[in-house]
Amino acid sequence: MYKKQFGWLSLFFCLSCATTPQQQPIQTGAAQEQAYLPLLQGKRVALVVNQTSCIGEQHLVDLLVGKGVAVQKVFAPEHGFRGDSGASEAVADGVDIATGLPIISLYGKTKKLTQEMLGDVDIVVFDLQDVGVRCYTYLSTLHYVMEACAEHQCSMIVLDRPNPNGHYVDGPLLDLKFQSFVGKHAIPLVHGMTLGEMACMINGEGWLQEQRQCSLTVIPVKHYTHQTPYSLPIPPSPNLPNDQAIALYPALVFFEGTTISAGRGTPFPFQVLGYPAPSFGGFEFTPMSIPDKAKYPKHQDQRCFGMDLRNVVCTNCLDLHYLLRCYQLATQLEVAFFGPTFDIHAGSDLLRQQIEAGLSEEAIRASWQEGLAAYNALRKKYLLYD
Repeated sequence: MYKKQFGWLSLFFCLSCATTPQQQPIQTGAAQEQAYLPLLQGKRVALVVNQTSCIGEQHLVDLLVGKGVAVQKVFAPEHGFRGDSGASEAVADGVDIATGLPIISLYGKTKKLTQEMLGDVDIVVFDLQDVGVRCYTYLSTLHYVMEACAEHQCSMIVLDRPNPNGHYVDGPLLDLKFQSFVGKHAIPLVHGMTLGEMACMINGEGWLQEQRQCSLTVIPVKHYTHQTPYSLPIPPSPNLPNDQAIALYPALVFFEGTTISAGRGTPFPFQVLGYPAPSFGGFEFTPMSIPDKAKYPKHQDQRCFGMDLRNVVCTNCLDLHYLLRCYQLATQLEVAFFGPTFDIHAGSDLLRQQIEAGLSEEAIRASWQEGLAAYNALRKKYLLYD
């Protein structure tokens, strides 16, 4: 066992071969059974998992039950245990048909584990695939699970996974006055960390309630750096179906708080932009209600016109071009652009004010630099990967 400089964190590292890490296949934390199974022996275990929590074709729940681990229950984040609930839809409690385990929702009335939920649990295993964007709610779920474990004397293991947007850091930092479940921490929109690294930062910076410390173990990804390309084998949520949507998500998530459709209710969510006016562009699509993905999409059953982004090349920065262009088009049509949740997704009201004032992309990006520099210095303390 290797002890990092923080007494609250245990990290398991395995020696690699003589070849460079990039030449070796990535092994997620969940794939390294020898590193965490001994920690679960004789313990009552709960899991925070969803459809991405797999080792090859086998789900982590099935693996642990098959190994005789005393799994007590499953806690399900936004989109549910099987990943079939749409964005912002409450996730219901239930029972896993395959194992008979109770499934308790962390995206309904309760987002934080209670003492009753943890009364028969010694250790919580957390294994979710994140996409590296502040407003993606798995990060907030991580925070609340850590907080509950700290309060109720449960240990926690994070089985880490690569961040597909982990190769850059960019965007406005959250103003804590705008803290919500889609943004709890004063970090950039694109934070450049895995959830394992974020767990280290949350603990190390005293961000849990009353600065409590979670008894935390992170099983790092093997043969991974932040520059390692990573194609997600399983979509992390219904409206991020492929690598292109995941790469575009940091730039297009702003449109959740606008009148512009980002393709929910189509076969290509987060890969198109449009509005029901021909002046918005030559690409056409019609959002429709899709059960388990987009029950009530923006501009449902209306033909939208706009941009097809399915084949654009994404750069290593947060592209504001789409946001500024659509704002200009909406202004020309005298259409209200900003909705009530824009500031929440952006992390403050500053970006909206800058856009309304007509600032250029260069000027807006310049306003982020001081905050980004301070964050990058902080980030270095908690990186587990180059």
